[in-house]
Amino acid sequence: SEDYAHIDGYGYQTDYPPQEEDAASDVTEGHDEDDQMYEGEYQGIPHPDEIKAARRAARTKARTAVDAMSEQEELAEQYEDIIEDCGHGRFQWSLFMVLGLALMADSVECFVVAFALPSAEKDMCLSNAEKGMLGLIVFLGMMFGAFIWGGMADKVGRRKCLIIALSINCIAAFLSSFAQGYGSFIFFRLFSGIGIGGSVPIVYSYFSEFLQMDKRGEHLSWLCMFWMIGGIYASFIAWGIIPRYGWGFSMGTEFQFHSWRVFVLVCALPAIAALIGLMFMPESPRFLLEHAKHDEAWMILKQVHDTNWRAKGEPERVFTVSQIKTPKTQEDEFFEIQSSTGTAFQRWVVRTVTLVKLVLKNAASLFAPDLRLATLLMAIIWFTMAFSYYGLAVWFPDMIKHLQYEEYESKVKVFHGEKVERFHFNFSLENQVHKGGEYINDKFVNIEMKSVKFESSLFEDCYFEDIKSSDTFFENCTIRSTVFYNTDLYEERFIDCRMENTSFFHTKKGCHLNFAEENDVLIYLVSFLGSLAVLPGNIISALFMDKIGRIRMIGGSMLISAGCTFFLFMSFSQAAIIAWQCLFCGVSVAAWNGIEVITVELYPASKRATAFGLLNATCKLAAILGSSIFASFVGITKVVPILLSCAALVCGGLLALKLPETREKVLQ
Repeated sequence: SEDYAHIDGYGYQTDYPPQEEDAASDVTEGHDEDDQMYEGEYQGIPHPDEIKAARRAARTKARTAVDAMSEQEELAEQYEDIIEDCGHGRFQWSLFMVLGLALMADSVECFVVAFALPSAEKDMCLSNAEKGMLGLIVFLGMMFGAFIWGGMADKVGRRKCLIIALSINCIAAFLSSFAQGYGSFIFFRLFSGIGIGGSVPIVYSYFSEFLQMDKRGEHLSWLCMFWMIGGIYASFIAWGIIPRYGWGFSMGTEFQFHSWRVFVLVCALPAIAALIGLMFMPESPRFLLEHAKHDEAWMILKQVHDTNWRAKGEPERVFTVSQIKTPKTQEDEFFEIQSSTGTAFQRWVVRTVTLVKLVLKNAASLFAPDLRLATLLMAIIWFTMAFSYYGLAVWFPDMIKHLQYEEYESKVKVFHGEKVERFHFNFSLENQVHKGGEYINDKFVNIEMKSVKFESSLFEDCYFEDIKSSDTFFENCTIRSTVFYNTDLYEERFIDCRMENTSFFHTKKGCHLNFAEENDVLIYLVSFLGSLAVLPGNIISALFMDKIGRIRMIGGSMLISAGCTFFLFMSFSQAAIIAWQCLFCGVSVAAWNGIEVITVELYPASKRATAFGLLNATCKLAAILGSSIFASFVGITKVVPILLSCAALVCGGLLALKLPETREKVLQ
């Protein structure tokens, strides 16, 4: 390592007094050479520092073989050496926890609407179209957010953008829990999505810039574990909070705050925790060096070095870097533009417009000749993976609901031509169809009606009071001299009916009066199991990411996942669907991890977050298309969704094998 210190252009201080030189040496630091021997030497095991020195010497040799390295490449090589010297320890693990919480917040965001919807639709009287739109609006927000924050992070800073993005998410999530109308709720969920959309692109770019080459694949894969933890957290608190209908309050009829709103609030906790943690974390030094902020970057790298070695019990290690190569950059000058002319607002407008232009220019550069092929391949791989994964993620629970509905329908009781006079109905009616009945002088008082239908029936001199109903309709009926008092049977429940001398008093409006769905708990369980099934795949992919490489990991996982989809043809009970979902999630997670690692490694630091943002936006677009297309086939055919997901995964898996392997590549 001493030879390395003399290489021209590298600011490793070498001309200090002899005793300091010892302190600067990697191998001998804190040891007396004569007295101590590395214990592994007896077994012929090389010292970790020797391995590091050999790797560094190999890179140095490769460098000298190239006549002229660009400034960018020189910085990348030197930065890798500095990060190696800083070691991997307490600092990286602290950052890992903070960024993990931000990633967890992104995962939770994907589940919030799905879990809250069954209760929210009753609270807000949502139609099927409105429910569908609410599900898609979050992904729409995340799609825009990924592109906006990814692009901004390369120009303004990783940490700063992540703080702003998470703040927007927290504020919008908080406001959405209090929003009473559909319009305001969907508006705040859109902004919540835009905020959290920045999480994935920034988190991976930010964390990768503190990792040395041989740790990168493994530790970025461990970070993916938080996505799984987010799913488990959301399922668990949904199960714990939403069915507790008493956990809420109302102020008159206008302001209702039910348990599902408490759930929406609690879902913001990971983002709040990540925000607090980020206050104690520094900016990425690699970003600062790209923007010629040498001194700030040096201070942060020294902080990383000292934190790690102090925690390892070697506080005497000295940070030996004095000068770091910084590329010449003109882009930072945009902050100085018109800083002394015009009003504050005019200066802000000029800076904003300039920033937007720079972000768009940076995004366009991803399609420059040297990056075009990689960008197109990655876009297709992200798209095919997300299309299948999110499509099936919606399709599995929808199919379970459909099977439950079919089973429920099969148990329906049908009554033909019954005639009931002077009878007091004081028991609940459920899953019944009454055809051609006559009800004369009957009373229906204080009962619940669930999935009840009266067809071509006559009601004469009847009295309905305190009725709670769900999925109950009167079709082609004649209703004479009948009173409806304090019921929720309003106009929409009567289809092609003839009303003669019939009165409605105190009709209860509001869908929150409908019954709680008992099978909601099953949906939480399915999501919980789907998230938990990811654990083995996550551990295996993290341990083998650096051993077998990113390309084989992505290609293999996608092709095996494609095979898993064919199991759906074999058996199709509720239990089988849950089992196949768990298998699919467990296998496909390795591909997700590989895709996220290689996206970080393929692009230079100045374009990394922008590229990740663009590709993640592509992923969210695929999620919107996949979930919409797959949901439309529920109850019609299972062949199309299975073949679509299989074809997409095979296509993406084969293309992944065409990507360059990046595990031995210095982070550019």
